[in-house]
Amino acid sequence: MDIKRSILIVALAIVSYLMVLQWNQDYGQAALPTPNAATNSAASALPDTPAAKASNDDVPTAHSGSAAPDTLPSPAANDQLIRVKTDVLELAIDPRGGDVVQLTLPGYPRRQDRPDVPFQLFDNGGERLYLAQSGLTGSNGPDARPAGRPLYSSAKAEYQLADGQEQLVVELTFSDAGVNYVKRFAFQRGQYEFTVGYKIDNQSGQPWSGNLFAQLKRDASADPSSTTATGTATYLGAALWTPSEPYKKVSMKDMDKQGFKETVQGGWVAWLQHYFVTAWIPAKGDNNVLQTRKDSQGNYIVGFTGATLNVAPGSQAETGATLYAGPKIQKHLKELSPGLELTVDYGILWFIAQPIFWLLQHIHSLLGNWGWSIIVLTILIKLAFFPLSAASYKSMARMRAVSPKLQALKEQHGDDRQKMSQAMMELYKKEKINPLGGCLPILVQMPVFLALYWVLLESVEMRQAPWLLWITDLSIKDPFFLLPIIMGATMFIQQQLNPTPPDPMQAKVMKLMPIIFTFFFLWFPAGLVLYWVVNNCLSIAQQWYITRKIEAAAKPA
Repeated sequence: MDIKRSILIVALAIVSYLMVLQWNQDYGQAALPTPNAATNSAASALPDTPAAKASNDDVPTAHSGSAAPDTLPSPAANDQLIRVKTDVLELAIDPRGGDVVQLTLPGYPRRQDRPDVPFQLFDNGGERLYLAQSGLTGSNGPDARPAGRPLYSSAKAEYQLADGQEQLVVELTFSDAGVNYVKRFAFQRGQYEFTVGYKIDNQSGQPWSGNLFAQLKRDASADPSSTTATGTATYLGAALWTPSEPYKKVSMKDMDKQGFKETVQGGWVAWLQHYFVTAWIPAKGDNNVLQTRKDSQGNYIVGFTGATLNVAPGSQAETGATLYAGPKIQKHLKELSPGLELTVDYGILWFIAQPIFWLLQHIHSLLGNWGWSIIVLTILIKLAFFPLSAASYKSMARMRAVSPKLQALKEQHGDDRQKMSQAMMELYKKEKINPLGGCLPILVQMPVFLALYWVLLESVEMRQAPWLLWITDLSIKDPFFLLPIIMGATMFIQQQLNPTPPDPMQAKVMKLMPIIFTFFFLWFPAGLVLYWVVNNCLSIAQQWYITRKIEAAAKPA
């Protein structure tokens, strides 16, 4: 009967494993964008579709109190998107207003199995609405005209950074009432940030007054870059810099309740998602009104409005800001603006996560593989906690050695829990055993484990990073779930080295822990499971050696 039951259990486990594999194959990967929304990098083309209809909420109210126009017309049917391609960016600019309405990252494929499909950040209504808007509002700003946002003209419809060229400049021009405007986009080779500047040439007979605004506009659609399946999603929402909070998150729920508004000097505004961030960064010395709001169409807007710019008749003036659209590379973000590197959000344990990432990055610079770097990092962490772990394992080994005495006490006192507890405490005191000592390794490891979880989850360097064999992406779950199964097996082996709990119910719960943890770890990033497997193996070796040594010393000569 026992053999039949064992066979059935093994068969059920195999069938369950195969079912999970099939489910992962069918539903475990992100869907590719539809052809009309995606950019075909092979053809180096962005679709020539007009931007989504602008609402009257697009243009913010300037400091002067001038109101935004009641309506903003949709682009004309013959408006052609201006396409720009650098070595790291591929984007489209709508001549109506000069907004960046599409942007893809050729160096970051949407999926590892489809390197020809780049990840898309900005989209003008294909899969989602996500735009980077900028303009001039205020008393004489062309974006605040009753006639609608300006329709810029460009010398070419396509621009590309040529081989050996370090900078690419795209200029859009517009004239109205004797004032000439030049909206200039300047791109640098290898850079995800580019400047968006305005030159106002006032050839009219009247003073010109206006304000620069720049904002990010997004709908409430899900994060396309999220790879989590555990229910713990990374932050999707707005963030900004204030003097009191260098990294202030303003979620979509916060915007549903009320808008945020504050005047700061310099600063930045950003929209965060998994692995990627977009941010407007104004000039450091300027006073800007940072603001979040929700428009009448349900879209979320975070942006800033600069100080009033006055241009006398016959004079010229310039203003502008920097737009970053790319991966969360901490070192580069920190150089752009103070606090921007905090958009790599490691949570409340950031003070542990930051040193872990720093160490992991240095190990990777030597080994060149993130999987082996995680293994080396695990060994270093284990060495750092070696003395504390040794003390805990000694306590558990002594507990294991006195297990026969505990069983005798249980038989002696029966169901009298009070006498049993008193006798156990006397035995622990006599044998110099701390019953809580065995919990210390887990308690010590948990903060490191959680911090490493966020490092592996948030660091874009881990995205699609291979290790070896079937592990081709350390940032997502093991496709065959072998590492979690190995982790459960090592946890079971380690459990055999621990003393059996005197309470039968507690003992049954402990036996189920490897199964429960294996199930939870099925969906964890493979890099995190790799850390736990290596840590368990090192713990088993250390605990086995200490237990064997103490049990040998306890044997009578």
